[in-house]
Amino acid sequence: MLLEHITMEEFRAGLSVTYSMILPFGSVEEHGLHLPLGTDTIHVYELARLCAQKRPVFVAPPVWYGLCRSTKQHPGTAGIGSKCLSMFTMEICKSFYHQGLRNFVLISGHAGGTHMASILDAADSLTEELEEARFAVLSVLDLVAQLPSGIVETAGDAHAGEVETSLMKHLRPQSVKGTSPREFPNFPRFIIARNKLKFWPGGVWGDPSRASAEKGKRIIEEEAKLLAKLLEELENFKD
Repeated sequence: MLLEHITMEEFRAGLSVTYSMILPFGSVEEHGLHLPLGTDTIHVYELARLCAQKRPVFVAPPVWYGLCRSTKQHPGTAGIGSKCLSMFTMEICKSFYHQGLRNFVLISGHAGGTHMASILDAADSLTEELEEARFAVLSVLDLVAQLPSGIVETAGDAHAGEVETSLMKHLRPQSVKGTSPREFPNFPRFIIARNKLKFWPGGVWGDPSRASAEKGKRIIEEEAKLLAKLLEELENFKD
């Protein structure tokens, strides 16, 4: 039930099966020298589609732009501000709520702290405003943290490293342009750096050399199982 592909009659019929929707968030953001700017969005949307094969759920078109603080000086990154992201999230969810949906999984392929805080703040406000709505908010890194041990070899892998390179080798192999050196950002603690490129020149957080398409297939399949389980928990949640 991909919303951009169904008609209004198919949407109406879908409401007899489920009142749930996955709203995927991504970014237009650098991913090292080897991965495309749309990596976050590609990952999270394909994950949502795979989850929809396991459990009935509407999947909204992805939100392509996010809040990219640490990478905003890298070539190609284009983002939006916190207020814009929160407001957009609230407006979209309210619109779908008035169309009859009640359970919303807001999942982001971009896991920046301020980005996630903006989505979480919107969901918290909507929980108070919309009496029958339920929300779950998470990033793909929350799912990666729950993967069976042994799949991911690189400790602390987070951006354009082993995980995302594996996923793209599986999902979009034609878009992977070689590799990038292993790297971890070196931002100072507590201090806001003006020259962010100085502390994270290559834009990689992990080790792309450990990636494989086989790992990518297993990662997204495990993520989809975890996401389907969360959706079930949300639909049955009462407080």
